[in-house]
Amino acid sequence: MRSKLLGTLLLVAVAISADVSRGKGRSEEDTPCIDDNKFYRNPYAPARDVWSTTECAKYYLCLDNEVFEFRCSQGLLFDVSRQICDFKANVDNCDVTSETRPPRPLLGNGNCEDKHFACGDGTCFPAAYFCDGSVDCPDGSDEGWCGKVMCYLGINVQLFQNLGASRSLSHDPNKVGKHWSRRISSNHVRNDPNGASACDPTKCQLPNCWCSVDGTQVPGNLTASMVPQMIIVTFDDAVNAENFELYSKIFSDDRKNPNGCPVRGTFYISHQYTNYRDVQYLWNIGHEIAAHSVTHRGPEDWWSKNATIEDWFDEMVGVANIINKYAGVRLKDIKGLRAPFLRVGWNRQFLMMSEFGFVYDSSMLAPFSDPPLWPYTLDHRPPHGCVGTEQHCPTRAYPGLWELPLNQIWAGGYSCPRLDSCSSELSGEDVYRILMLNFKRHYLSNRAPLGLHLHSSWFQNPMYFYAFTKFMDDALKLNDVYFVTSHQAIEWMREPTSLNEIEKFRPWRCGTRQFQPFEVACDLPSSCKLPSRVLKSYRYLHTCFECPKEYPWLRNEFGLE
Repeated sequence: MRSKLLGTLLLVAVAISADVSRGKGRSEEDTPCIDDNKFYRNPYAPARDVWSTTECAKYYLCLDNEVFEFRCSQGLLFDVSRQICDFKANVDNCDVTSETRPPRPLLGNGNCEDKHFACGDGTCFPAAYFCDGSVDCPDGSDEGWCGKVMCYLGINVQLFQNLGASRSLSHDPNKVGKHWSRRISSNHVRNDPNGASACDPTKCQLPNCWCSVDGTQVPGNLTASMVPQMIIVTFDDAVNAENFELYSKIFSDDRKNPNGCPVRGTFYISHQYTNYRDVQYLWNIGHEIAAHSVTHRGPEDWWSKNATIEDWFDEMVGVANIINKYAGVRLKDIKGLRAPFLRVGWNRQFLMMSEFGFVYDSSMLAPFSDPPLWPYTLDHRPPHGCVGTEQHCPTRAYPGLWELPLNQIWAGGYSCPRLDSCSSELSGEDVYRILMLNFKRHYLSNRAPLGLHLHSSWFQNPMYFYAFTKFMDDALKLNDVYFVTSHQAIEWMREPTSLNEIEKFRPWRCGTRQFQPFEVACDLPSSCKLPSRVLKSYRYLHTCFECPKEYPWLRNEFGLE
């Protein structure tokens, strides 16, 4: 299930490929300006028409007292709650003009005792209850204004053309983009009264804390030329017979880092369709295994808007327990996670992570930056904005918790959130050129880790496999380039080690690992056909361990009856 962060962007922007017309006043026949920085419907639309496909496909945005009209592409309707165009079956709010927002909290302006804040209705709660991810105020004001910022989507003429306008634009799309960019910039404020502070390098010291004002500073007071260029290859979702051979070819033992160790990557595992014997083998030979959820459920924005702390626990700790039980991977080795669809779960996700021992997250897409960004800890505010439609990045501090941001891929004229979200029309030569372009962008500047984040389905084009492996082989001809796992990159961040000492750097060495007999992957796993009351069907579980009674799932990771 390929991540669709870019797809979400396109669903929002696809409406822009139709009509955009200027508002002309305040008469009842025209749409009023509702200035809340969100798309909305015409409140004056005739009641008899609101559920029609024509009217429900329209929506509006008011910028600088000017109303712009948008329309979803044919066959899609606008969902005002999710702020996207979607299929008719998924939209149930055509009669809703705009998403209702709770009142602003009074905070310190209420009549409350020390270390307490006031809700919008004057009710007092401890200050820590505000923006903690759980609604406490009767009017919901403690969670309704917590730095949720709509991000500029980079709308441009090329995007309109790519999406195929159904009619010519009556407005210059660049004008809409400039209005939007200016408005978002002026409204990028943080409303969390307990929000993290800005980076303070004098207090944030390695090995447990790292920040820089713009996120681009090389750690350890090293010059860039003395830093090993790390390349982090990651794969998301299930590991099974459809991709296991591919992984074996990409991470061939013949491909070795300059220290003589074979190249390795990180696998963010989701539960359904995973062959746990294959996961166990990948772990045995030195790959990193990380969490990516039990269900990988939709809709995409559920993860950022609706998932509770308990949901994040059930999904991420749950899949870690399943991996431990049926692939034998030690829990202490499952150190990181990636949110499905890269939908960051606001403070709820990171509170769960800090409470249950995760070391790092790698879900936050960073704005395009040249030079690129280094990983950082969440002791302070992230050094970049929150990119994506209605993304909810954390506003609190989570000391010692690392973030490996996803630096965007520059494709020569446009950027992609991930390599496999760039145009599907690329040739093999294009892919190799993009890989080398981005490698040089890192290697010749601050040498921040180059992340190549993928899904195995991208390699269905054999030319992409050839281009990718040729890039790996060419990069490995350099004696200062290392393909490492996500956690190995963090280990280097904790203890920055110069190139003249890197061969002695213990976390990157590949000595013989000691396993208990049950931790070694078997040759012939059990193929367990298991009932699932939740999925209402049978599922197969491939494991070297004993078959459970039921298919493992949320709150039943061990498949008990």
